Amino acid sequence: MSYAFDTVLDRRQSSSSKWQKFPPEVLPMWVADMDFAAPGFILDALRERLDHPILGYTLKPASLQEAFMTWLSHHYGWQVEEEWIVWLPGVVPGLNLAAQCLTEGALMIPTPVYHPFLDLARHAGLAEQRVPMAVDAGTWCMDIDAMEDQVDASTRMVMICNPQNPTGRCYRREELEALAAFCERHDLLLVSDEIHCSIVLHEGSEHLPVAHAFPEIAQRTVSLFSATKAYNIPGISCAAAVIPDPHLRERFVAARRGVVPGIGPLGFVVSETAFRDRGSYLPELRQYLRGNLAYLQQELDTRLAPLEATYLAWIDVRDLTLEDTEAYFAGHGLGISPGAQFGEPGFIRLNFGCPRPTLEEGVRRLQAGIAAAG
Repeated sequence: MSYAFDTVLDRRQSSSSKWQKFPPEVLPMWVADMDFAAPGFILDALRERLDHPILGYTLKPASLQEAFMTWLSHHYGWQVEEEWIVWLPGVVPGLNLAAQCLTEGALMIPTPVYHPFLDLARHAGLAEQRVPMAVDAGTWCMDIDAMEDQVDASTRMVMICNPQNPTGRCYRREELEALAAFCERHDLLLVSDEIHCSIVLHEGSEHLPVAHAFPEIAQRTVSLFSATKAYNIPGISCAAAVIPDPHLRERFVAARRGVVPGIGPLGFVVSETAFRDRGSYLPELRQYLRGNLAYLQQELDTRLAPLEATYLAWIDVRDLTLEDTEAYFAGHGLGISPGAQFGEPGFIRLNFGCPRPTLEEGVRRLQAGIAAAG
């Protein structure tokens, strides 16, 4: 491989929130922040920009817009209009702005889900309808029947992760088709967080941007993208919302005024560089992650949910009947994300985007904790 994914880097002196949340004796494998170096071409682009000594307020470069549009066309055949795109300092602000587009009603959210989703209704002063996902032979799926049971006159918007976080699902076309039909049937807006779109690990799966796969619902969608997860640059925030409908887009932009800051020059630089990348980095990253996933599957067997995308393992520990999974596993030297945080107690989420030696040590600690609880 051209990239040194096996190299263990010391992050403890870098003010890393991942590595400083727990005491030094705890190995952190919780937040979606990989322990791989950012690729050299990303760092080179940053160094080149830093040759200019002023990092002032920065306008969106026209070249960034072109790079993102070309990226969507190259990977998905999706031809978007320039005016559809709204740039943001992150996907989470985009989720909140989408919720702020509503003045009343309820958000429908399939769970478990990336934990900021569970704060959106409260932040926007809306009601919330959590709909548990169904589990079919260990695979987590949107439960359209349950969504039909819960939808009512107050429901205004459905919000999903695609690919799904924390379960690692890469939704199949027929699942998204059923969701699209559901949104049309009930006249609902759809917000799709697609930040993990470049990290599809299962050879038989593909990422489908829902607004492109089903253009009949494009006018009711907000699709959120960012290069930060795949290129491991989450500390330099930049994201894009694709909103084809001008009225929805106007409400979205109005919601950000005076609340959401602009994007710094380094965010623009790294995002454009990532969207222009057609080299070996992403294929090699995915291949390395597949190796890590195979190791997890071997060691954890049925505890591990079938995973098709992301570098986040969803692990079943319900049989251990732990009151506080985060504190329990930290006591065994491992920092994890507790399932309760995502709306599903009894599970834990573990980040396997790390060098193999780190993963092996983390699994050793995980297995020791499981054995001690049993």
